[in-house]
Amino acid sequence: MKRDGDKINWGIIGCGNVTELKSGPAFNKVPGSSLLAVMRRDREKLLDYAQRHRVPKTYASADELIGDPDIDAIYVATPPGSHREYALKIASANKHCCLEKPMALNFAECEEIAAAFAGKDAQLFVAYYRRSLPRFNQVKAWIDGGKIGDIRHINWSYARAPSAADLSPDYDWRTDPAVSGGGHFVDLACHGLDLFMHLVGDIREARGLAVNQQNLYDAEDAVSACWVFDSGATGAGFWNFGASEYRDEVMIYGSRGTIRFSVFADEPLLLDAGDATETVEIAHPENIQYFHIENMVEHLRGNGRHPVAGAEGAKASRVMDQILAGLQ
Repeated sequence: MKRDGDKINWGIIGCGNVTELKSGPAFNKVPGSSLLAVMRRDREKLLDYAQRHRVPKTYASADELIGDPDIDAIYVATPPGSHREYALKIASANKHCCLEKPMALNFAECEEIAAAFAGKDAQLFVAYYRRSLPRFNQVKAWIDGGKIGDIRHINWSYARAPSAADLSPDYDWRTDPAVSGGGHFVDLACHGLDLFMHLVGDIREARGLAVNQQNLYDAEDAVSACWVFDSGATGAGFWNFGASEYRDEVMIYGSRGTIRFSVFADEPLLLDAGDATETVEIAHPENIQYFHIENMVEHLRGNGRHPVAGAEGAKASRVMDQILAGLQ
C-alpha cells in the first residue's frame, strides 16, 4: 500500500473511446493520482491521445508499459477478450490492476484472474463505477435506512432501437461473442446486475432466455431473466436491442414502498413510501468514473476499501453466464 502522501502513478492499456471522457481525465483530477503512461498499437492515435491528455509516456507494447518501474497501477481498457492475458501479466509484475467491465469473457476467466491476485500486495479492481456514484449511494442509503422496508423484488426494463453500428455491415467487437463475451446484454446489463448486488446482496441463482430476433449480428439481441438474491428477494429483467423506443427503468419493491430509477440515464430518483415521498436529482460527474477512481486511490493508500475489489467484480459475470446458458 502507498503512504498517504504518495502519488499513485497509472498506466492505461488501450486508450480508446471509454478513456476519452468517462475515465482517462479523472486519473489526473483525483488527488494523489497521476496518469503517467498510455499504450495503444496504433501509433498515430496513441500519440494524438497522449498529446491531448498531456500524458508523458507512450508505449506501443503492453509488456513495456507493464514493465515500467515508475508505474504503480494499470487500467486495462481493452475489450474483455484480452482482459485475462493482460491481468495475468500485471499480477506477475505485482502491480495493481483495474479491468474494464465485464471483468473477462466468462466467470471461469474471472476466477482465474482473481486467483492470480489473491495473496499478493497487488490489488485488483473492476470498473463497475456505479457502486461509487453519489446517485446510487442515495438509493443504497434509502434501502439500508429501511425507507421501503424489506426488499421483495427488483424489476429492470431496458429497451432501445438498433444503433447505427448494429445496422452497419462494418465489424463491431461489442457484438462479437469471441471478443466481448456476448452482445449488448453483456456490455450493458452487467452494470445493473452488479449494482443490484451492491444494493440488495448477492444473487444466489439466475435463469434466462436469450435469442437473436433481428439477425444483425452473431450475438443475442433479446434477453429475459429472473433471479433470486441470498436474502430471498426476487428479481426480473428484460433487455431488447431491437425495440421502437428507449426505456431504462428499475423498480425496487419493498414491504413499505418503492424506489424507481434509471441505471444509465441521468433521471431523478423517486422514493414512494406512503406519506414519505422524495424526488432527488443527482447529476453524473463530468468524468463518470471519477468517484470510482477516487475510491481506488484511497484503497491503495489504506484509507478504505473499494466496493469492487478482488473477486467481487466476478459476481456479475457468474450471473450473466447463468442467464445466457439458455441461449438459443
